[in-house]
Amino acid sequence: MSGHSFTRVLIPPRKLVVITAPSGAGKSSIVRKLLQHNADLAFSVSCTTREKRTGEEHANHYHFISVDDFKKKIAANEFAEYEEVYPGKFYGTLKVEMDKIWNQRKVVMFDIDVKGALNLKKQFGNDCLTIFIAPPSKESLINRLKNRGTEDVNSLKARIKRSEEELSYADKFDKVVVNHDFDTAYMRVKNNITNFLKPQTQHVH
Repeated sequence: MSGHSFTRVLIPPRKLVVITAPSGAGKSSIVRKLLQHNADLAFSVSCTTREKRTGEEHANHYHFISVDDFKKKIAANEFAEYEEVYPGKFYGTLKVEMDKIWNQRKVVMFDIDVKGALNLKKQFGNDCLTIFIAPPSKESLINRLKNRGTEDVNSLKARIKRSEEELSYADKFDKVVVNHDFDTAYMRVKNNITNFLKPQTQHVH
């Protein structure tokens, strides 16, 4: 059989869009809307050892696994990045999840913590766009965390301390978007992603 009947398909570059923020800055709502309105983006479901919250589904929001299973995956080098965010609470990105999305010719979309985002940027360089969602102020962030009502006093203290630390990393990301007004923040994030995903030839002057 002649090989001429096959069209050579160009594999698009394996790109990643990483949205990160201190806990409570509203990144997950932005990510949800981006995924609803852009078929080129697909969400990378992270692994975590934390308890499932009300309304969360396994393999949709997270892969909920035990600490033992998580450590086995670390040993088997199955993560692109992982971190122990709080003692005994691990989060990580599975390489197999990313490959699955790339094989569908889509862009991998992440909603992960600040250090995980920096790890991915270090590994993937210019193929990875990192966007930091910043709260209008530290006070507004602390109020959001308190109003969530999902934490006891100690875990709330730990979250506030961590969020304050994460705010200090803002300048390490490609773009910083202040979430003062949701619609404005969403449009700014969307425009940054659109520019990032444009074919490179369009940048030639």
